[in-house]
Amino acid sequence: MPAAVWKLIALYFTTTVHVCCCFRNDVKLQDNPNIPAIAKYFTTKGRYEEVNPYLIEDILAVNRSILQPPSAQCREIHLTAIIRHGTRYPTSKNVKKMQKLYELVKSRAAGKESWLREIQTQWTMWYTEDMDGRLVQKGVNDHRHLAVRLSKLFPSLISEEKLRGGFIQFITSSKHRCVNSTLSFKAGLTELWAITDEEFDHAVNDALMRFFDQCTRFVEEVDNNPSALSEVDLFRQGPEMTRVQEKIADRLGVPYNDITDDMAEAAFYLCAYEFAIKTVNSPWCRLFDEVDAQVMEYANDLKQFWKRSYGYDINSKSSCILFHDLFSRLDNAASESKSGQQVTEAVTVQVGHAETILPLLTLLGFFKDSDALKSTNYASQTQRSFRTSHMLPYAANLVLVLYDCGGGDLRLQPLLNEKPVTFPGLTDPRASVPLYEDVKEHYRELLQGCDFETECQLFKHPA
Repeated sequence: MPAAVWKLIALYFTTTVHVCCCFRNDVKLQDNPNIPAIAKYFTTKGRYEEVNPYLIEDILAVNRSILQPPSAQCREIHLTAIIRHGTRYPTSKNVKKMQKLYELVKSRAAGKESWLREIQTQWTMWYTEDMDGRLVQKGVNDHRHLAVRLSKLFPSLISEEKLRGGFIQFITSSKHRCVNSTLSFKAGLTELWAITDEEFDHAVNDALMRFFDQCTRFVEEVDNNPSALSEVDLFRQGPEMTRVQEKIADRLGVPYNDITDDMAEAAFYLCAYEFAIKTVNSPWCRLFDEVDAQVMEYANDLKQFWKRSYGYDINSKSSCILFHDLFSRLDNAASESKSGQQVTEAVTVQVGHAETILPLLTLLGFFKDSDALKSTNYASQTQRSFRTSHMLPYAANLVLVLYDCGGGDLRLQPLLNEKPVTFPGLTDPRASVPLYEDVKEHYRELLQGCDFETECQLFKHPA
């Protein structure tokens, strides 16, 4: 977005209170012809606006009523935001799958539908392998807009004064999409306040933001172990996915054997990427009805469950280093506030990946269903809480806000994607903003243990 436009936005904020009082979370996205009816099933390839539909009407809308400190005396003293990078291009691996599907459709599809003729005669395969997951312009805007919204939700913390004073820290993964998302977040703030004369550094820290690459036990036992995803493989070869593949083949007018599970995934991703990147209701989306999309969503959720979440204990334990870093920052802020000092690190913005946030959410106990996701229980999991479409769109964010309510009363509010969530297991009526000491007591075993080096050591089993 041009700098001149952002200056106008800044001017707007200096003269008005930009708060949306009526949030239409019940917006029926399928009623909008520009939005695919299956957009809410795009899993980790989904737009942030599908999680918060009111942003479709006003991308800078905020709702301060979601903040729930127990009294007016409570003041925000620290905020940590762990954020996924913004919208990106597909990886080279997925581009190869898409190219293979496109070549098949161009050369062999014999269906008569107008949308198929559109793909064959008008649509061009514009994705290239060198894109390889790089941030797109929509991804730049994702973080600029998020920065502005968070500054309006927490004006005493994410402020011009705090930024200029060095009280806001930025940490990122080394991946280009994360570095560029971090730069975009900073630009959202500096352009909002018309700060042009200062540079605000960021630290690259893969130990925190890409811990999964450095956890030997996870890499060997899960990431590089084909048998670890056996449930995913069974589902991809099972009756639900087979039926989706047959329906795609029928719609394209090609033999059933031509459409593999990889082909079905490539078609689903084409629909998702076209929408996320270009806001286009692509003809590729016509290959799926809602039932198909639910199956495709489950296949992806199954993969995330077994590779990054509750499937194996090491998946969440790989995030021990980020867990301890988070509570260390909270402890430092709490200690400084109790002693009457100014909190030296008011805000920490940490930019990583879906694979950064999901293990941490798992370690904290969020979105854990009573039954594990398996290849055989798709029908019974339709009401599951573990849905990456809701949890991990582009620019997904976990925000923890520490309040000082006076007299040593410190409280912690968690937000996921700008919505309040409750720490699992805390059932007190005030659990939406629990006492910080109660949170620490709840996670006492993890705080006293959960050592990254110990958990990630690859233990050799006797022959």
